[in-house]
Amino acid sequence: MIETSLPATFENFDEEGYLQANPDVAAAIREGRLVSGRYHFEIIGHTENRRIVRVNAIVEARESKLSRIVALLQGSEMPSRLSSGGYNCLPDDLAKIAGVVPTDSISQHDYIDSIKGKIENNEEKLFLDAGAGFRPVYYRNVVNLEIVPYVTTDVLAVLEKMPFKDESFDYVISNAVLEHVRDPFAAAREMVRVLKPGGEMFVHVPFLQPYHGYPHHYYNMTKDGLRSLFDRDMEVLSHTVPFYFHPVWVASWFFNSWANGLSPGTRESFEKLTVKELMNFAVVDMEKPFVRELSEGKQFELASGTFLVARKK
Repeated sequence: MIETSLPATFENFDEEGYLQANPDVAAAIREGRLVSGRYHFEIIGHTENRRIVRVNAIVEARESKLSRIVALLQGSEMPSRLSSGGYNCLPDDLAKIAGVVPTDSISQHDYIDSIKGKIENNEEKLFLDAGAGFRPVYYRNVVNLEIVPYVTTDVLAVLEKMPFKDESFDYVISNAVLEHVRDPFAAAREMVRVLKPGGEMFVHVPFLQPYHGYPHHYYNMTKDGLRSLFDRDMEVLSHTVPFYFHPVWVASWFFNSWANGLSPGTRESFEKLTVKELMNFAVVDMEKPFVRELSEGKQFELASGTFLVARKK
């Protein structure tokens, strides 16, 4: 395994690696607001603890993985290569159906210790990270599938139609991904299809989380909803609420985001409300500033529900 990024310094600075780690800087260069990553780093970046991605190290590590990936791909034609070295298995028509759009957002989740242990103690086994995001650690026995061509992306594809042969992987990981998939039912079927008999799957999904798009957020799931995706084809070994999904984080995320949508004066009053006052909220309170001030975008982010009216084309 290799650490994929490190703090940027004047001695180790690399333009490509800096832009990979800092999409806001890359976007500013494309828009003509900055001349280069180096210029940004020298002016302000060195004071902001900016990082660089170890592009060359990742490319070198991927070479030993490519032969294993090729043997798993369906079809007789070799897919084209991404500029970062992975395989492009995402034709434009499929990307459109799946709702894939270009994004400068970086989705990044580290593995929990139990999954890390599985990966590091089973080097001969092959893992599929189905919706990997940008990987802070790059493993030689994990195939990183993504809709965004990060430098750590091994295969560019969508979960609803993965390019792998049946029963290709010993383990499948899906970490906060299924809520961002347009068709989670198809994605779940594909995850089961590519898993070997007896193989294990590790799936994280949100239930009571505010809207968060990378770049879209389609579905949150109840306990029953998640189980229904897999209980026909999989034996459920455990289904828990880990500490990082505890309800206290829901409350913290929700109220912090609400406060960020208010003017300074209203925010100060909002932060002084007691839990009991919020629990006793009534319809007559709808005109209070901390309710009225929320923008439409913030309301959609935190809404209890939404109402759609439509006409058939």
